[in-house]
Amino acid sequence: MAFKFPSPQWTAAFESEINGSDAYANAAKQWEGDILLVIDESPGIYLDLWHGKCRSARFVSDAGEVSPEFKIIAPMAKWQNVLAGKLDPVQGMVTRQLKLEGNLVKIMKNVKAAQELVRCATKVPTEY
Repeated sequence: MAFKFPSPQWTAAFESEINGSDAYANAAKQWEGDILLVIDESPGIYLDLWHGKCRSARFVSDAGEVSPEFKIIAPMAKWQNVLAGKLDPVQGMVTRQLKLEGNLVKIMKNVKAAQELVRCATKVPTEY
């Protein structure tokens, strides 16, 4: 069964993948910070990430309803490329294909964690 991206169901499946991933847990054991993935300036996926676990994940219909440490904004087409493994998210931020609001240096120090987070997202059966 595939889940519509973005949606509350997709977000719940993503949270399960994150919390079930030993690779993410190991790569992100030093990570502290919450992230909002914003699709086309409006809906988003909020992730409270803490030492290799996702303490909570939720779909937000209005990106303005949360104030995370990091906000990554991109049009749907770019998110589709990320989820298909065609666009590395860190590379996307460096080349400004994905707009980052937050400290890029902190993300650059945690590239492996970012890559494992995306690997978790690619495991969620997704439809658009």
